[in-house]
Amino acid sequence: MKLSNNNVLHKKSNGIEYIQFKRLLNYPEIKHAYVIGLDKSFKINSDKDNKLPEFSYKKICKELNLDYKNIVNTSQNHTDNIKIIEKKINMYEPDFNLYENTDGLITNKKKIILSTINADCILLIFYDPVKKVIANIHSGWRGTLKRISTKTIEKMKLTFGCNQKDIVCCMSPSIGKDHFEVDQDVYEMFKYEFSDIHNNEIFEKKGDKWLIDTVLINRLILIKEGLKSENIIDSGICSVCNSEIIHSYRAHGEKSGRCTLLISMQ
Repeated sequence: MKLSNNNVLHKKSNGIEYIQFKRLLNYPEIKHAYVIGLDKSFKINSDKDNKLPEFSYKKICKELNLDYKNIVNTSQNHTDNIKIIEKKINMYEPDFNLYENTDGLITNKKKIILSTINADCILLIFYDPVKKVIANIHSGWRGTLKRISTKTIEKMKLTFGCNQKDIVCCMSPSIGKDHFEVDQDVYEMFKYEFSDIHNNEIFEKKGDKWLIDTVLINRLILIKEGLKSENIIDSGICSVCNSEIIHSYRAHGEKSGRCTLLISMQ
């Protein structure tokens, strides 16, 4: 199955299967990949076990011509906590607790590799080509409710003087609206939080359930934050519909592995 479309390229090389955003390939200083068909036997059994095996990162980084020792990853826990990364600290080092309960990473340092993982949640990577700042954000439905994507923009502006109109945002494969089915209580939370956004396509009633488009929500709140619509690029790929090659918690349940999204500035 080929997942390439107008926004992304689907590649297979040296036993690694991954997606790259065409827009980011226009910036030679940026290295990135959303890795899908890798180590399908690897499982995550708890929120605190949010990492891939070390050898997996070695394979990914070798493909991208990066040093895997420069990877920074976190213990994602569906928070809106965002850290500014000044140096490389990862899960394979004893002081990793600096990045526990962290779902967003921002840096203006070269060589550092920001890493997040998902299985249906949205991962967003940001790049400001003017101020030379990158970010990598994990936004599941709880993170979307907390508006972690727009809080990232605010932090980029406050810390590095970024102009939101310069920022490019790319959104990974994630669960599509047709599969993100929730009960009334979750719908009510979304309806209340995003009452400032008027778009009939966000919610859809399905029997006694609701379907919610979290990708569209993130697009709309980022536009409201000041990003240009043409600078917000969605992969257009549903993880559930493509669960034979993309890890999906909704499709696979506890058996699901994880995909990883990497971005680095050289």
